[in-house]
Amino acid sequence: MEINFTHHQSAHCENGVASNLLKFHGINLSEPMVFGIGSGLFFFYFPLLKVNHAPAISYRPMPGSIFNKAAKRLGITVKRQRFGSETKAQLALDTNLKNNIPTGLQVGVYNLTYFPDEYRFHFNAHNLVVYGKENDTYLISDPVMETVTTLSEKELEKVRFAKGALAPKGHMYFPVNIPNQLHLEKAIVKGIKNTCKDMLAPVPLVGVAAMRRLARHIRLWPSKRGVKVANHYLAQMVRMQEEIGTGGGGFRFIYAAFLQEASVVLKNEVLSELSKEMTAIGDRWRDFAVMAARVYKNRSNQHDVYNALATELEALAQLEEQFFKKLKKAV
Repeated sequence: MEINFTHHQSAHCENGVASNLLKFHGINLSEPMVFGIGSGLFFFYFPLLKVNHAPAISYRPMPGSIFNKAAKRLGITVKRQRFGSETKAQLALDTNLKNNIPTGLQVGVYNLTYFPDEYRFHFNAHNLVVYGKENDTYLISDPVMETVTTLSEKELEKVRFAKGALAPKGHMYFPVNIPNQLHLEKAIVKGIKNTCKDMLAPVPLVGVAAMRRLARHIRLWPSKRGVKVANHYLAQMVRMQEEIGTGGGGFRFIYAAFLQEASVVLKNEVLSELSKEMTAIGDRWRDFAVMAARVYKNRSNQHDVYNALATELEALAQLEEQFFKKLKKAV
């Protein structure tokens, strides 16, 4: 069983799977367009919840949210299934492949055998597409990889039923109803408005308010938790920003590309200018990550490093608050 499926590499797994599945069905939407319509740009900080023994920091919404929102705004129905047993999960996937349906899966990263060792850690919200099967080997299109790859039945079962936070439970998904005509302009505007609402929310859990709260806590980490724990928290923050699903700086570059495309579709030159501004903000996020990495690797020669990091994060929050206010006004 092998479906005639075209693999396209992407920067982020969920965007890439969504874009690739839609392209299979004749809808040629780029990764940035899926990301923007699905309101993928986000910031979340909840210190009471721990991930890898560090406060929960996320630069993206919940897994599945991007594709769900993008599909809903485009009038596309996506079917999602989870399973109580490995046998039922495999049978459902094999049935899809027999029916010529490439299928998105949520999997754990740690046991993905084709990933380099340094990228294999306990994170259960990775996405890939299964597009065929040869004997007991599944054909895999993982959008963050340059080319297609494979997993055995046992290997795929292991990652589909990875344990821990965000356990996938065999989660699989695929489009089942696609309208004849897409209202792209309305979907773009809805996606932008939702992102602005999230990033400008008046609660300290999400958006720029959460960034400012995190900055205040960074100043306190060394005295309250000790330098070793503070550095672990910073390392986890950078990992979430730069390694797990692209994150901070990378997501902002994708969003800038979305605004560039959106400016053409909506015939709105302001969005093109804001695209350049978001690219510059993405550069600042990357600089922040380098600065933080120097601290937790003990390579920084800067005095009062935690206060310096907090100040930079506060500056980023200010830039993003101004940016999203302008973006909200532009649409």
